[in-house]
Amino acid sequence: MSCATSLSTGLVYGVARVAREWELARSSFYHRRGLARQFFRVLQRRGPKTAWTDTTLTEKIREVLAESPFYGEGHRKVWARLRFAGVRTSRARVLRLMREAQLLAPSRTVPVAENPHTGTIIPERPNEVWAADHTATVTIEEGQVTVFVAVDHCTTECVGIHAAERATRFEALEPIRQAVRDYCGGFRADAAAGIRLRHDHGSQYMSDDFQAEIWIVQRHNYLTPEQARQQLLAQGAAA
Repeated sequence: MSCATSLSTGLVYGVARVAREWELARSSFYHRRGLARQFFRVLQRRGPKTAWTDTTLTEKIREVLAESPFYGEGHRKVWARLRFAGVRTSRARVLRLMREAQLLAPSRTVPVAENPHTGTIIPERPNEVWAADHTATVTIEEGQVTVFVAVDHCTTECVGIHAAERATRFEALEPIRQAVRDYCGGFRADAAAGIRLRHDHGSQYMSDDFQAEIWIVQRHNYLTPEQARQQLLAQGAAA
């Protein structure tokens, strides 16, 4: 375009005018024109060049593996032994070549019991399975608070909710107390007998105080929290 001639003036447009209309720097134009003239130029990876080609390095890796007394070796050990032998290369390159040549050591598989996941956690009737959990949120007046909830697995109804500034084990019990009081007629020896409680392994739910109170409302014989703790410890020691 810069070499074209104007029909009205008969003059050549020139590089400056064309670059200005195309909003292109003239240095970029000259740089790209110089690259286009280097038809013999071969693009290569930047950085320091190694003396070992992929084929030669793969053979060196095979020699290291052949000298090893083990069935297979990981790429880190192979890379270290190559460095000890004077073959300098990167660990990532050794990993790539071993993966491409299928030379990596076979990974160990842990036998896992077959679990087809055919069960369900949704009961047929309400008040059979409850779930306890909590989350953190921010309020304008109180700042960050923790909201504890108890939910029925059958109806997805919130049977208990409680918010507190500190996420302690005693605060985690409050939604369960609300649910037992509203749906089981209050606290007594077997108030929540037959109801299962699901929760994660958080420190609040795995604490002795939480487990002891849950144990009280699910058992037929009333025990004090201290007696319940002792019974739980005795059951754990027996197991």
